[in-house]
Amino acid sequence: MITPSRRSLVAGLAASLLVPGSVRAAAPPAPADQTGRAEVPGGTVWWRRIGSGPKLPILLLHGGPGMGHNYLLPLAALADERPVIFYDQLGCGQADSPADESLYTVQRAVDEVDAVRHALGLDRIVLYGHSWGSMLAIEYLCQDRGAGVEKLILSGALASVPQAMAGQERLIDAMPQDGGKRLHALEAAHQESSPDYAKLVEQFYDLYVCRRKPLPLEAAESLAIVAKSIAYRVMNGPNEFTITGIIKDWERRPDLGHITTPTLITRGEFDEVTIDCQQAIQHGIAGAQLHSFKGCSHLSMNEKPAEYVAALRRFLA
Repeated sequence: MITPSRRSLVAGLAASLLVPGSVRAAAPPAPADQTGRAEVPGGTVWWRRIGSGPKLPILLLHGGPGMGHNYLLPLAALADERPVIFYDQLGCGQADSPADESLYTVQRAVDEVDAVRHALGLDRIVLYGHSWGSMLAIEYLCQDRGAGVEKLILSGALASVPQAMAGQERLIDAMPQDGGKRLHALEAAHQESSPDYAKLVEQFYDLYVCRRKPLPLEAAESLAIVAKSIAYRVMNGPNEFTITGIIKDWERRPDLGHITTPTLITRGEFDEVTIDCQQAIQHGIAGAQLHSFKGCSHLSMNEKPAEYVAALRRFLA
């Protein structure tokens, strides 16, 4: 235990080591960090708010459905200027996961965004969506729910699941060493539970979902969450390129003109959501900007976090 007299001695020794005339810089205070739960249609969700700066809060909609907020944690770097709000959507992570499959719909997810905004008093926000979260953000604004949404960021974005599925088929066909042919042969033989099929799924993920190895901790946590998420199974399907769930026919390309919010679209050079999907959004939303991260795939925020956050800062400024 350090007594008061010893504490004074330590302080005096530390002061004697300072260069004359120098000033010891005070460490910046850690940003405010709060967690809680919000009532939403179907149950409760877990949220986390980091930062309390004066700029507009940014509300983050994670992908999946069912990925959880974890992989988006690099965006906490924005909390030096503004509140950054993460939440786990119903059916994954620290949110409730009701067994009633009828709850997991696009419309309920849209209503959930409103419920979270109301619970946290988020009248004016920047809205961010990644992957499925970009779909959710687009759907939210196309339903005229966007009052108070002053800027929009769509990452790894798509406005049409059929278009995205067609792009994924092209990526599968381009897999090295005839990986795509072998994958489809195993599917035709109903061997999706075989070790060989699992290896080919992993190869697709290594090429087009996250190219950084070892896998960053936040990305690994989210991939573990989505693997057991009821929301993912019901809404998406068994994996990233086999979309058999209720979102498989979702289409909003004809309605993008309803969105007038200043918009940034981001993608990775090797994104599993192919560039034609982001270009369709750019053409549909007047004035939208498109930024691509070289050497990255779908999880650009985990592959090049500093570069990713810097691009968001430029847009938000």
